Amino acid sequence: MNMDISAIFQIAGIGIIIAMIHTVLKQMGKEDMAHWVTLIGFVVVLFMVVRLLNDLFQEIKTIFLFQ
Repeated sequence: MNMDISAIFQIAGIGIIIAMIHTVLKQMGKEDMAHWVTLIGFVVVLFMVVRLLNDLFQEIKTIFLFQ
């Protein structure tokens, strides 16, 4: 089973960038936009994690069902 470490770095990078954008927008007084940016970042990362979980479950299925 080959674990792709780049996906972890991508998720961490997105988190750092979103945190910086959130901080800048909050300092500018645009808290509503900061919350939207955080929400959009969360959704993007959530889709990435769901895709990785799908790959994991497919790998488990092929191991245990011998397909």
